Amino acid sequence: MKSFRQELWFETNTRRAYLNITSQVAQAVAASGVKEGLVLCNAMHITASVFINDNESGLHADFEKWLERLAPEKPYNQYAHNGYEDNADAHLKRQVMGREVVVAITNGQLDLGPWEQIFYGEFDGKRRKRVLVKVIGE
Repeated sequence: MKSFRQELWFETNTRRAYLNITSQVAQAVAASGVKEGLVLCNAMHITASVFINDNESGLHADFEKWLERLAPEKPYNQYAHNGYEDNADAHLKRQVMGREVVVAITNGQLDLGPWEQIFYGEFDGKRRKRVLVKVIGE
């Protein structure tokens, strides 16, 4: 069985962002040489997420509104965690959106549904963070 590891690095200009990373994950799969297997993509930071959904700007705006209602950024003093950093809301948003995705690889390609795309969700940006891409298979 083959195993391949790659890190994808991101630094957003905003506190929150949703980046489509499907092509970067597909490139990692191609570089791995795996034709049949699985790819794991996970955020290596506790205030970021990797998830699968539709690449539609209205939906991304809905994520933003919904997550902000669930875990509003401000007032900062509403969270016991806040002190050294004011990012408790980002930890909670990550908890809702998830840490990772696993996607099947078939014939050397990501085996996604018709509208599925892989996203990196940033909830406490403006600093460098990474996503692990781990490919295993034959």
